[in-house]
Amino acid sequence: MAEPKTKYDRQLRIWGEQGQAALEKATICLLNCGPTGSETLKNLVLGGVGSITVIDGSKVELGDLGNNFMVDESCFGQSKAKCVCTFLQELNDAVKAKFIEEYPEALIGSNPSFFSQFTLVVATQLAEDLMIKLDKICNVLLIFARSYGLTGFVRISVKEHAVIESKPDHFLDDLRLNNPWPELKRFAETIDLNVTDPVAHKHTPYVVILVKVAEDWTKAHGGSLPSTRDEKKEFKEILKAGMVAMDEDNYKEAIEASFKVFAPRGINSDLLRIIHDSCSEVESNSSDFWVMVAGLKEFIANEGGEEAPLEGSIPDMTSSTELYVNLQKIYQAKAEADFLAIQQRVKSILKRMGRDPDSISKEMIKSFCKNARKLKICRYRPIEDEFNKPAVTELQKYLTDEEYSVAMGFYILLRAVDRFAANYNSFPGQFEGEMDEDISRLKTTVVGLLSDLGCNGATVTEDLVNEMCRFGASELHAVAAFIGGIASQEVIKLITKQFVPMVGTFIFNGIDQRSQLLAL
Repeated sequence: MAEPKTKYDRQLRIWGEQGQAALEKATICLLNCGPTGSETLKNLVLGGVGSITVIDGSKVELGDLGNNFMVDESCFGQSKAKCVCTFLQELNDAVKAKFIEEYPEALIGSNPSFFSQFTLVVATQLAEDLMIKLDKICNVLLIFARSYGLTGFVRISVKEHAVIESKPDHFLDDLRLNNPWPELKRFAETIDLNVTDPVAHKHTPYVVILVKVAEDWTKAHGGSLPSTRDEKKEFKEILKAGMVAMDEDNYKEAIEASFKVFAPRGINSDLLRIIHDSCSEVESNSSDFWVMVAGLKEFIANEGGEEAPLEGSIPDMTSSTELYVNLQKIYQAKAEADFLAIQQRVKSILKRMGRDPDSISKEMIKSFCKNARKLKICRYRPIEDEFNKPAVTELQKYLTDEEYSVAMGFYILLRAVDRFAANYNSFPGQFEGEMDEDISRLKTTVVGLLSDLGCNGATVTEDLVNEMCRFGASELHAVAAFIGGIASQEVIKLITKQFVPMVGTFIFNGIDQRSQLLAL
């Protein structure tokens, strides 16, 4: 068996050893192992989750051979859960795999505490009433996924999910050029921007250039940094005037990075909302995340001077090696000091709560400090509230918005087909010879559903209704693989607590090849 670091090399570069360790500890339960469920689990098994449990009471039928790559002809008539489980185990022998030959609906009804043993449950191809029941009894991470013809959806259900390592695609470097601390100012004061040595002049780091020019500016402007368009232009002209040769890349970098000086001081609006969230007033049962937020809140109001802890890293820049290393040490020392201050506050809070002051690890607090500006909180409505207490304004907006009307139409139809099945004991278009009658019945069902949702007079296009009947409740492998890919991606985000998971209902429109997120 390959060593984990070699085996998982590519993904380790994305979520690191800490993220991989979380995956390897995770226990995943899959409900229904048709193509959608099998494809979801395949991705997670290849990613190295700790263990999987497959729950499905059905046998392998002829139809399964055409859309589920986890079964073959030798599986015909056998337990689908067993066959899929065996195949998945072959993909990664480091993953523990077991199966339970039972229908999910029976398990949901008879043994609600069963799911508490898992890290996360992936529920696929469940009807609306079962989704609501499962959502009520499941006290662990839960993801619903479903493919239906050329459409499908993915929906996360968890009360609250805190993300420390959100890893945004774009985020401003934490250089604190608009509010330098004393040590950085003192370092900048030791460097002469008017040095006569041309080599030294062109190897002064742009951070130093900006700190010194910004300091001179604030002295001449009553302590204020450039804010208007004209002031920003004037500031850049001052930088340009400091160049003594056209090939001075450090000054070009300073001009390009000058917007970092213009950025407003203090913490961003997202972090402000988090530290003022009611959960930041911690209690004995508060999560480690909120205890750290409470410590961060105290730090910002005291040692931080209304700033978040410094991240402590600097980007590459034109500089002499000596100046760059010294600058790096100054940033690292400030970051370490901020971390120690927050660590002490977190320990004090834990002690006041009657908890072990060392119960939150040094590594966790350090990661929290490093990512403090990028923290995210995701909260989700219970499935029952979304289905039975809809946000009517949002529904109507999506139905009438040309950009979202098809996605919203599929959302309505995915719910309507479950009502249809409950009334007529089959899905629309499932049997030959009943297409025209099923189209008429589905239209009536859609009108009734929209009325119940408070959208009287709203409609779903006839073309979409016809397509939904044409799908005949089939699971097409290509669509199932796509939905499974999205679902497994969200599973990894939830387990590793890295990257921001989707908030809302993800709808795939295979007709137009579009994916959209509905905030319902």
